Amino acid sequence: MVSKKIDVSKKPTKAQIRMLSELEDKPIVYDEDCPQLSDEELSQFRRISDIRNEERKKQTVSLRLSPQAVRKAKSLGKGYTSVLSRILEAALSDNDLIKKSL
Repeated sequence: MVSKKIDVSKKPTKAQIRMLSELEDKPIVYDEDCPQLSDEELSQFRRISDIRNEERKKQTVSLRLSPQAVRKAKSLGKGYTSVLSRILEAALSDNDLIKKSL
């Protein structure tokens, strides 16, 4: 087995292009470590970035706040909703604060 590292941020050299062209003619060899997958098995693959995006996707919720809380939040300026989100996440990670607020 031959391994080569290619910097994908740079244009390939003529030698690298030749090497890749030579590989096009070689057959794919499957073994027990790398078996050939069926179309059904291949369809089950998902991009990692898609999964991570789903995990990070924010949800819209309605929340009733006191006028004082809204004034304080808005006084933080642009992006105050993101600040509120971080404050809420921190508060929900604190079990003692949750118990105290119930």
